[in-house]
Amino acid sequence: MATTLLKLTCPDRVGLLARVTGFVAGHGGNLREVHQFTDERAGRFFARLAIDSASLRSNVAGLRSAFEVLADELGAEWSLWSAEEPRRMVVLVSKLGHCLADLLWRWRSGELRCEIPCVISNHEDFREMVEREGIPFRCVPVEAGNKEAAFGELGRILADLSPDLVVLARYMQVLPAHLCEAHHGRILNIHHSFLPSFVGANPYQRAWERGVKLIGATCHYATPDLDQGPIIDQEVTRVEHFHSPEDLVRIGRDCERLALARGVRWHLGGRVWVSGNRTVVFRD
Repeated sequence: MATTLLKLTCPDRVGLLARVTGFVAGHGGNLREVHQFTDERAGRFFARLAIDSASLRSNVAGLRSAFEVLADELGAEWSLWSAEEPRRMVVLVSKLGHCLADLLWRWRSGELRCEIPCVISNHEDFREMVEREGIPFRCVPVEAGNKEAAFGELGRILADLSPDLVVLARYMQVLPAHLCEAHHGRILNIHHSFLPSFVGANPYQRAWERGVKLIGATCHYATPDLDQGPIIDQEVTRVEHFHSPEDLVRIGRDCERLALARGVRWHLGGRVWVSGNRTVVFRD
């Protein structure tokens, strides 16, 4: 059944949920799902409402126009859209394809409701895999002497595509600040470590050297500060003393796939808010 989604955050006050649900009811909307949370320390209210589209007396554009009045009064940051309208997701990848392959499978199977207008890589390795799915593939090499020009081209491609989400599926390059800021809150990264431990490169090797018993992966929003962005999801698994560094890499890749897939699905479904350096996530 068709669903209209309303997502908002605003300064907290008494009666907010009643005001928002009253607005929906006033337009004939039948609520299928409601999530709400008040962050008392930040003094902010967060809500996500799933509305039966068939019950509404106006279309999405009309409802969006009507809600602007209440949103202005509440000082809300908000969005309202049809769940049947696929979001646009661009994937960036380097030379490790396990996360890309997993995302493509979930997209093809319908688990991820989105369009993928392009996959961008700094290498040619996965062109055949991507184009086999009917998805355009762009190669933008990033080398020591051309990084500024390469990221300039990448920025122009993203500006033309206007994605709702950019996924760094083991894209082994640090994005410059101007790209992170241009797509703030819309770039997901998967880091092969249970952050905040072992930031940067070679985390599995360093985890093995420390003899850790748990390894994991972290899906987070990318910011100009390397591996410091707000965390959306983490996956963890136990390892043993007899596991080699190569075993940790193999085991950890399963964690990476799961954490990234969940983070992508929740972002596309409007279930994630950035609140300072933290996130509010209404899991499905």
